[in-house]
Amino acid sequence: MQDVRMTGQRKRVFIRTYGCQMNVYDSDRMADVLRPLGYALADAPEQADLVVLNTCHIREHASEKVYSELGRLRDIKNERRAQGADGRRDLTIAVAGCVAQAEGEEIVKRQPAVDIVVGPQAYHRLPELLAEAERKQALLRHGKRLPGAGVLDTDFPADSKFDHLPAPQGVRAGSAFLSIQEGCDKFCTFCVVPYTRGAEYSRPVAAVLAEARQLAAAGAIELTLLGQNVNAYHGEAADGSTWGLARLIRQIAEIEGVARLRYTTSHPRDMDDELIAAHGEVPQLMPYLHLPVQSGSDRILEAMNRRHGRDLFLGIVDRLRTARPDLALSSDFIVGFPGESDADFDDTMRLIEQVGFASAFSFKYSRRPGTPGAALTDQVPESVKSARLAALQALLGRQARDFNVSKADTTVPVLFAEAGRRPGQIVGKTPWLQSVYAVGNPRLIGRIVDVRLTEGHANSLAGEIVTGSYEVAA
Repeated sequence: MQDVRMTGQRKRVFIRTYGCQMNVYDSDRMADVLRPLGYALADAPEQADLVVLNTCHIREHASEKVYSELGRLRDIKNERRAQGADGRRDLTIAVAGCVAQAEGEEIVKRQPAVDIVVGPQAYHRLPELLAEAERKQALLRHGKRLPGAGVLDTDFPADSKFDHLPAPQGVRAGSAFLSIQEGCDKFCTFCVVPYTRGAEYSRPVAAVLAEARQLAAAGAIELTLLGQNVNAYHGEAADGSTWGLARLIRQIAEIEGVARLRYTTSHPRDMDDELIAAHGEVPQLMPYLHLPVQSGSDRILEAMNRRHGRDLFLGIVDRLRTARPDLALSSDFIVGFPGESDADFDDTMRLIEQVGFASAFSFKYSRRPGTPGAALTDQVPESVKSARLAALQALLGRQARDFNVSKADTTVPVLFAEAGRRPGQIVGKTPWLQSVYAVGNPRLIGRIVDVRLTEGHANSLAGEIVTGSYEVAA
């Protein structure tokens, strides 16, 4: 987490982010909301006056990890109170994000040290929630008994939170996230997103373009467009027309300074002809696409309510690679969904072999309370899920390594993002989102530089910066 330092700063906030890139974006925006209140970012909870846990509810045991962290924060809070009875060093604890949305009242009951619980659609109200929490803390310090000390806001407000957020400040090393769509209407039977993030909502075109220009002016040369179902984007334009993602991408690509565009996460049913064509026609759109398929079995895809089959997915892959032959694909896979047989799993392995993925995320199915999948009785034994996941990850790992090795002895543009672990080393990303390590001047961070890739490994590449492909001021 970036540390923002301000002259005369007295208050600090530590934000711990779990889960997806959307949560990273939300955490940055929470920092933007808190900045006018005098909060700069702290490096650790022990340094903070306010700690925000921005949570994710996708995987099993996510809630328990949050409660474990809350126990540690409660201890810090108690130590603070013992040291300063006047309350000036008190610690305010907030839980935000999808666990907050799903388990708001339970969080307050299980951990009374929590002061604020706020869902992902209401964090723009943090200033008001903090004021209310401080009022309650003051009453408690004066011996007042309250029915509940925590402040809870997990509503889905009528007005979009984006209408109330300040201008973004979240540009890091030339890259920034830009949220354009939230929520999902697909209702996959394994997924909690429709319940924690709500129905699909697309930001108006003018608002997205204005934020993109602000980020570019602040130094972002790479923008990643975010949404739970980002290629379902259907934003309203000023003339009343509706834009899809492809048209939005083409317009953002025209903004001065934007050299790279990415988007995530997509659904196969929303990969339309215009978006596929954009991959071959918009040079700023990077040759990398994350397109979750989850399973290679038509029977399991139907049980998941994915509303697409194996053949539709493979057809999209063929059309994408025709439009952009150097396109690298990433995907999501779930093994052990209720009722998955050996034959169903074999279908998934064959799909992976047929497509070839540069990277992927894979998980064992876990029951999520409140989803239709949790009620299914034909659950796969844990030992079987573990064995299948190991076999699937071994195949995906080989494909990822082969893809990285295939790029050795080529020269590609790399956007450097941070210092490496070794002295003099800097780390960046290729157009295919591979990590590249090279010896280079730290002043190249935030710049796109030509790099000759020398070695491909399982998770990264080594490279040498091409002399003369850049200039660094003395």
